[in-house]
Amino acid sequence: MPDFTPLKPKIVLGIAAHPDDLDFGAAGTMAAFAASGASVHYLIITDGSKGSSNTKISSADLIKIREKEQRRAVKIIGGKGVEFLGYPDGELEITMQLKREVVKAIRTVRPDVVVTMDPSMLYSVERGFINHPDHRAASQTALDAVFPLARDHLTFPELYAQGYNPHKTKTVLLINFDKGNFVVDISETFDKKIDALKAHASQIPNIRLVKEMFEELARTVGQRSGYKLGESFVRIDLAN
Repeated sequence: MPDFTPLKPKIVLGIAAHPDDLDFGAAGTMAAFAASGASVHYLIITDGSKGSSNTKISSADLIKIREKEQRRAVKIIGGKGVEFLGYPDGELEITMQLKREVVKAIRTVRPDVVVTMDPSMLYSVERGFINHPDHRAASQTALDAVFPLARDHLTFPELYAQGYNPHKTKTVLLINFDKGNFVVDISETFDKKIDALKAHASQIPNIRLVKEMFEELARTVGQRSGYKLGESFVRIDLAN
């Protein structure tokens, strides 16, 4: 059964592959957390340099555009900031070097809630898509970094020597549009989600259609939870 007990985090870290990933999957939730006083941070792993149908744009220009769009979106939802790791878009692999950088971010921000995608979501027949390999690599890396890597001081001891102390994240929220056991009320922040998505103009040519799609989804999720509008996640509360 879905868990409707509200989370009241103090620090939230969203970890995703591309600019716009977190805003599609969780901007209403991030805005709700920020509105309740949480310090919300984004970590974007790739440079977003491939995501365009515009044959006249260069990767270098697209990187600049997408970073600017993501910074604007984070500001809209009330976030504190965003860090870009700059890995090449479309080429992300799970490596110890990548895990080290994500661990460093976790130990720096010290979130009690981490939001990322569900790495087990390979495809969706119902929604007609294959999950981007960068999404899967980024979210699996995020989970590995949360547990056990960020927890153990003997993992990446050079980080510990530099003052990046071990950290235990209490809760992980996985973005998965097909299943979930936890719902966040975004009735008051849905408009901010849409405004955040509007910021990603290079990726969304028709914001009206996107709004209609997500409003229908949010209404369906909300009806199951007693909220007008909701966002659904797989929630994991860590015991250790």
